[in-house]
Amino acid sequence: MRLGVRYKKEINSSIENLWKLISSPGHLNLVHPFCKKNYPIVWEENNHKDVLIYLNGLKYEREFTNWEKYIGYSLLIGDSVNKKSKVDWTIESKNNLTFLTITVYPYLYENLPKLFYKLIFFIIINPMLKKYLKSVLCGIEWHILNDKPVKKNMFGKHLWFSKFWFYKLLYRFQTFNIFQK
Repeated sequence: MRLGVRYKKEINSSIENLWKLISSPGHLNLVHPFCKKNYPIVWEENNHKDVLIYLNGLKYEREFTNWEKYIGYSLLIGDSVNKKSKVDWTIESKNNLTFLTITVYPYLYENLPKLFYKLIFFIIINPMLKKYLKSVLCGIEWHILNDKPVKKNMFGKHLWFSKFWFYKLLYRFQTFNIFQK
């Protein structure tokens, strides 16, 4: 059982311009406040895969599994050792306004008993991912409005993705997570 974390934001842009930005190779370098580097491995019409390196050095691969022009895409994200989280990016228009929604279905702790998983999800994972998603979506809008790359940690630091002295300890705990099968 995987629960999802969703954040939706109105973006001051046309659907076409928003799609052009979020479907470009390396676009996270421009919009993502916790991105140290984002580069494509493969970026072809029906095959998209890239690498995202966070400010704390965490390196994830993103493999796109569904790609619909002007609508959005789905992807799997994670390192090469552990399970991957599913992420959906969805563009929609309502009353001549453009919205972008990002939904993350994290793999973390999904093998715990349901009660413990839900407890950890609602107390830790949900609020942390909402803060992360809000920062990413604010970065997209900021870049569209200002035509400049966002600054690192522009909307505040994040415990999981910004550089802190103890990040290596957190990453090791995740890599050697005893709750994974």
